[in-house]
Amino acid sequence: MAALVTRLCRVPGTAAGLLRLLPAGSARPAAALAVPPHGAPGPPPGLGWEAGSGRRPLSFSAAGLVSSAPGPLQPYLRLMRLDKPIGTWLLYLPCTWSIGLAAEPGCFPDWYMLSLFGTGAVLMRGAGCTINDMWDRDYDKKVLRTANRPIAVGDISTFQSCVFLGGQLSLALCVLLCLNYYSIALGAASLSLVITYPLMKRITYWPQLVLGLTFNWGALLGWSAIKGSCDWSVCLPLYFSGVMWTLIYDTIYAHQDKKDDMVIGVKSTALRFNENTKQWLSGFSVAMLVGLSVAGINCDQTFLYYTAVATISAHLAHQIYTLDIHKPEDCWKKFTSNRTVGLLLFIGIVTGNLRKRKNPKEMNAINPDI
Repeated sequence: MAALVTRLCRVPGTAAGLLRLLPAGSARPAAALAVPPHGAPGPPPGLGWEAGSGRRPLSFSAAGLVSSAPGPLQPYLRLMRLDKPIGTWLLYLPCTWSIGLAAEPGCFPDWYMLSLFGTGAVLMRGAGCTINDMWDRDYDKKVLRTANRPIAVGDISTFQSCVFLGGQLSLALCVLLCLNYYSIALGAASLSLVITYPLMKRITYWPQLVLGLTFNWGALLGWSAIKGSCDWSVCLPLYFSGVMWTLIYDTIYAHQDKKDDMVIGVKSTALRFNENTKQWLSGFSVAMLVGLSVAGINCDQTFLYYTAVATISAHLAHQIYTLDIHKPEDCWKKFTSNRTVGLLLFIGIVTGNLRKRKNPKEMNAINPDI
């Protein structure tokens, strides 16, 4: 019977009718369910769901890898936002800037430190998202974009999220303990910002400013991890630029949820700026570029660095000019494009540093005949 139905289902127009005639609860032939519409080519072997195979398509995107993970593990990976790595990039990139600026003239950045900070960025972004979702579990249920988050839908209990948070923070502490004492103290000082940031949207229209102070802490920490302490003439302008950058991209991000935020009483710079958003973003962009220029001057950067800064200015100008704050999909597109901004600056720092001449004292130490 199943073989007959399968064969008949290959005749145009018969599949739907035959399936309706089958008794309720009876097994549907897998081949019949997999038949494409008449005239449409079927998927190539090995792509997509294969009839009777039960296999998922292989995907190398972050979301695809998370969906391919074991079922019980998936809610925890989504709680860390491993399926949306843009936030990890935005946390990690300021660390790379300061590590790059702290490198010796004519040298590449310390690859060990870049790897260590990359691991820390994944863990701390995951911890921050866990804290955020624990604070916002009631709010998240009321916002369309966040309603399917693991804690909001009940895939992870409050107790389980606390245990998971403890595990992430413990691993992040192990990373921090690999640094010098100055950096350990400096890194520990950021924990208060990580914990309190999710509360700011209930108190002020400037939660994006607090996020900027939190997300760009690596601009201070990366330098101290290399040098043993902060050179504030470089680190403060770099940190300031990062905060301005966060105000740009997270204000754009916040415009996605402004309608829901107004209903549930959550505050943001998107609601504060409203139709004046582009003017504010332009001001933040100018401030960011000034800060980057000051940081470059104070650490004797070369023209390749300033070329990157000029490219970033063009990118930000295009981003703001073409932004449609009333289209969530455009806001998301502009928000994610800020990874390019961070990478451009990192490339400019590395190439600019490679153009520097090495310190004559170091050259003499290497070659006494000079």
